[in-house]
Amino acid sequence: MAQYMFLLYDSEDWYDQVTTPEEWQRQMDLHNEFSAAVIAAGAQITGGAALERSSTASTVKQGDGEPLVTDGPFIETKEALGGFYLIDAKDLDQALALAKLCPSGNVEVRPVMDTSEDSGPPA
Repeated sequence: MAQYMFLLYDSEDWYDQVTTPEEWQRQMDLHNEFSAAVIAAGAQITGGAALERSSTASTVKQGDGEPLVTDGPFIETKEALGGFYLIDAKDLDQALALAKLCPSGNVEVRPVMDTSEDSGPPA
């Protein structure tokens, strides 16, 4: 098995559209169905979380001297990182097939780098 990070990007309008407990539960049910599909495919979710709005973010910029901490991500985009899953899948093909089932507007799939002592430099 290999690990893949699924980064979930959507419009932050989503936060404004989920205004009732019933709508929240409907959204959570979609993610629960995704979780069941991952398991049914023989893969596994090993981590994940939903994130607060990007307006709650802070950014630490490294440069000359002291790191600079600022409010927000300050990236002009229509979609923001809203959450992630960490998934063990047999290969990239399976990870991409699972990403197609994920209830998010855009899913970036990235292999997790093995940084163990005996892994060698990245490919």
